[in-house]
Amino acid sequence: MWYIIFIVFTLSALYGLWLLYKKAGKQGWESIIPFYREYVMAQLTARPTWWVFLLLVPIVNIFIFYGLYLDLLKSFGKRRFWETAVAILLPFIFLPIWGRDPSVKYLGPSNTEDFHKKYPYKKTVAREWADAIIFATVAATLIRGFLLEAYMIPTGSMERSLLIGDFLFVSKLNYGPRVPMTPIAFPFAHHTMPVTGGKAYSELIQLPYKRLPGFQKIERNDVVVFNFPAGDTVVLEHQEQTYADMVRYMGKDVVHNQFTIVTRPIDKRENYIKRCVGLPGDVISMENAQLIVNGKAGFVPAEMQMDYIVSTDESGLNPQRMKDLRLEYYPQEDPSTFRVFMTAEEAQVVKSWGNVKAVQMAVLDKSQAIGDTYPHEKHYKWNFDNFGPITIPAKGWTVALDSLSAPMYARAIRDYEGNNFEHKTDGYYVNGTKATHYTFKQNYYWMMGDNRHNSLDSRAWGFVPEDHIVGKALFTWMSYDKDGSFLSSIRWSRIFKGIK
Repeated sequence: MWYIIFIVFTLSALYGLWLLYKKAGKQGWESIIPFYREYVMAQLTARPTWWVFLLLVPIVNIFIFYGLYLDLLKSFGKRRFWETAVAILLPFIFLPIWGRDPSVKYLGPSNTEDFHKKYPYKKTVAREWADAIIFATVAATLIRGFLLEAYMIPTGSMERSLLIGDFLFVSKLNYGPRVPMTPIAFPFAHHTMPVTGGKAYSELIQLPYKRLPGFQKIERNDVVVFNFPAGDTVVLEHQEQTYADMVRYMGKDVVHNQFTIVTRPIDKRENYIKRCVGLPGDVISMENAQLIVNGKAGFVPAEMQMDYIVSTDESGLNPQRMKDLRLEYYPQEDPSTFRVFMTAEEAQVVKSWGNVKAVQMAVLDKSQAIGDTYPHEKHYKWNFDNFGPITIPAKGWTVALDSLSAPMYARAIRDYEGNNFEHKTDGYYVNGTKATHYTFKQNYYWMMGDNRHNSLDSRAWGFVPEDHIVGKALFTWMSYDKDGSFLSSIRWSRIFKGIK
């Protein structure tokens, strides 16, 4: 339905532009041919005609088009604030109205000295501020949506590669900017309105997934920001848990009766940051906490953090030493035993302390099946340290549907690719038709945190679809340590540090 409305609105706006072109002494058809239309606009407004070539430059083309468009309207005497606003927001209504209004006439090129002398117009102070604020908002929104976006690390799932309090720049250009799928939204808010709460976007218009050309494809082990796939449905009172987990533990009826449930479009789901350890078509597994990719040992980040059990004498761990190393530790039932998340290098430091008896990485045994591991089926006796092999779907890849594969790929087939997927007594049905195979429509990725024992990642909720990819993390531009004081709260060594 939305695309029918979009077509009607577009045709209405073009009809209005057709009428205005005729009033300016041009042929109506000149208003509907892309690039040539803007070439004519430049002539009608006395702008340089070479500006048309700038329409080929992403982002810049938006400013060029609206500059020419608003200059054209000035040439028809439309210079007041409300006229500019409706020309941008409601062109499908006001362009036809102005085109059919006999009092609206072409006054001449709006960017000439003679035009300004003949038709003087002085902006009020309020109008000057309004124009400046609108321009800044539009420019910042375009930069944030298509070029670079600032992002803050809220959790420790990427420790120590990325720290809580790191502020990053995420590039939208590397993988190609994603055209907003939910274009009507409050500026600078993601999914929730600041202060007041509530939705910061409207689903009145929903556009299909489209990505502009990028500089590169996602490479294995890139640090990637993406929309959280399991965040399509959210329990507002418990957003730290996924809706699927709560339904699994409490039952769907209980969850829906006791809590507020909302759904979010793809580009308004929570932003997550992880390392892409698996590409489309890769076979992923974990063996005793070692990542295996296509049968070979996977990448081990230099600052990867793991879970260790530290045994000491009766004196325990020195709190100041642990604070200096920025290590969190958790006493166990035995008062001389502690659970510590740290890197291999830090583990060697701790092991060298005189009162430390042993430092042992805590690895789950293969027999210790954990229900939190994807795909949450009893048949797969997996845990975060031992699972797989799992084949990551690639666009065009066909999988046979059976009792082993269906649980693994059902969510992708149903929720990410928009199909009705059912299991009946005589087999599997896709959109009401019995199917023995399914061919995927897009690429998928496997994301994991560098804090391997303290990360909610693909091991918990599965694949990340291509249309959920936001951008590539480039570098930290600032890093704030909440435990520091004054100048020591800034991690100076991390400023402008590249992300590997």
